[in-house]
Amino acid sequence: MSELKFRPGGEQDAGHLLDMFDGAVAWMNARGNTQQWGTEPWSSVPKRVERVRGMAAGGNLVMAEIDGVPAGAIILDPGPPEHVPAVDEPEIYLGLLITARAFTGRRVGAELIRYALAEAAARGIGLVRVDCYAGGDGSLVRYYERQGFRKTVTFDYHGWPGQVFEQRVGDGRAASPG
Repeated sequence: MSELKFRPGGEQDAGHLLDMFDGAVAWMNARGNTQQWGTEPWSSVPKRVERVRGMAAGGNLVMAEIDGVPAGAIILDPGPPEHVPAVDEPEIYLGLLITARAFTGRRVGAELIRYALAEAAARGIGLVRVDCYAGGDGSLVRYYERQGFRKTVTFDYHGWPGQVFEQRVGDGRAASPG
């Protein structure tokens, strides 16, 4: 089995991220989910292209690769987006977690979460939070619960239902960053 490796991401990864978003949108739409990220490929929407370029250049992107091919990505932010309530302690907020469709089923997302938990532990941070789309059939909410996250608050962002989760670090589940 090929080894999953992590590396810092950067501006050069914007195209990889756009490919992952486009693949995710097509996959979600094929399953009837048109509300989470819309129906248009992100690469065809200038506002979203700029958003993804900002994600890539923001300094907090980590890319996962299998055999040198981008398999997924995570953004380790120091705090939440504006629409999520802040907390009174240091945290790592997962600003993005995405897997390339070609690597679905290979636990890339789960390993990226493990990486984030390990990074938090290495930095002496006891909290990792993330939010997700809480609509549809609830499968994304259940995914984060299976990854050890606990539901906290819900929110509505311009008609987009969201669920915030948290996971405490230091419970022995985090491994050292790759």
